[in-house]
Amino acid sequence: MVPIALTLFAYSGALAIALPSSAPSTAVTVDKAVLSLSLEFFTFPGYTEIIATTNCINNIATLRGTAPAVRIGGTTQDRATYDPNLSEAVNYTVASAGDAPSTLTYGPSFFTLAAALPGEVTIGLNRRLNNQSNTLAAAKQAQSVMKNLLSIELGNEPDLYSSSDPIAGSSGWSSTADGASEKAWETALAPSLGNVFQAGVYLSWSISNLIPLLGDAITYAKTFSHHSYPQSACGGASTNLQSLMSHSGIVSYTSQFKSDAAAVHAQGKNFYLAETNSATCGGGGISPTFGAALWIVDYVLQGALNNVERLYFHQGTIGNCQYCFWGRFIVGAPFYGASFVSQFLGTDGAKLSMLDNGSGAVATYVVYSSSGTPLRALIYNSNYFNGSGTRSSTSVSLTNLTSSGNIRALRLTAQNATSRVDEGGVVTIGGGQTFASDCTTSGSQTFESVTVSNGSATVTVNASEALTVYL
Repeated sequence: MVPIALTLFAYSGALAIALPSSAPSTAVTVDKAVLSLSLEFFTFPGYTEIIATTNCINNIATLRGTAPAVRIGGTTQDRATYDPNLSEAVNYTVASAGDAPSTLTYGPSFFTLAAALPGEVTIGLNRRLNNQSNTLAAAKQAQSVMKNLLSIELGNEPDLYSSSDPIAGSSGWSSTADGASEKAWETALAPSLGNVFQAGVYLSWSISNLIPLLGDAITYAKTFSHHSYPQSACGGASTNLQSLMSHSGIVSYTSQFKSDAAAVHAQGKNFYLAETNSATCGGGGISPTFGAALWIVDYVLQGALNNVERLYFHQGTIGNCQYCFWGRFIVGAPFYGASFVSQFLGTDGAKLSMLDNGSGAVATYVVYSSSGTPLRALIYNSNYFNGSGTRSSTSVSLTNLTSSGNIRALRLTAQNATSRVDEGGVVTIGGGQTFASDCTTSGSQTFESVTVSNGSATVTVNASEALTVYL
């Protein structure tokens, strides 16, 4: 281990945080697959051909003791038609390799590939085209081969359907019409499939409003989901990295999930963000950055604190996806955040609490064992550093420690918040660990040594950086 270095950075603040001796009553239970993945429907078979897919999933699985869940869906699930006679997993034509198809077919081997994933899988099927018998045939095939099948979605983001879509018929489209449609489809398909549906799948409409519309058909819903993107990169919209990674901003943004989560939990179901990432339409310029990696750390933990069981980070069109964790040739900066927060939660982390009040730039979290013993603290300094001028830092004194001597710390850092691996930037965990293009680890983590004196230890976290302290 090496001592924490304080040189080359401008000291700019100090905080004192008293660590609880046991998990407080406000601590939330953390799902073992809280950080999960969403793979765009049409390109899912392509992801299975990339070795980084297997290795990145295995990295998270090793750190958490459970493989991340995978949801296979997105816009193209509502453009897809099942063909039981198709030999390929998927068939479509696009003008450019970076395009998503306007129509596609898929065959039985699509589900064979999904069955090979190590974690629970949700399959998103088509409702927009209003071909219920085709969707039922696909769902039956999925159930016949997938031991890992968790749930089935009927449509993707129906709040974006229009009155011209086949599902709307002649009566137009609204949240009320969608509620009636979901109820009718689930009621019709449940006798053949069981209570397997992931209801909602909304980008903007309220899950709380959907629940009464389902009526007795809520029995057929296994889970509920919402989609969430803090920013938009669609149609030339501007994005802002400093805003994305702001701790107080993340706290404010994620608070919206609490009411829908409470409504779903009152029905005895789980509430997921089944598709989420930094910005819509592939993520824009902010998404491949180290700042986005730090956002992932804070966002996952805030999601959990607002009672979201799982957050499925969307991976879109291969080769045309700035927020994707990995691709054919590189593992991007965002995956470092996914790996770092997974290591913080660990195989033994069961409960989570936030120790700051959520209004400042510096976040402090503690993860606890199932018995309530504090295991690790995570400190995130969301003050924005873009590489210009002097990098500020914050000194954090952790008090009420029961350890003596030295404890360990692990740092997630890069040159600045705008650093991108695909542009030569270097992101490290523990000073030396990076990820090769196939998502295997390269180099090794070095833990910093922190002195504990009279139940207190002080660490320094630079702007746009995160640190895990092992208690």
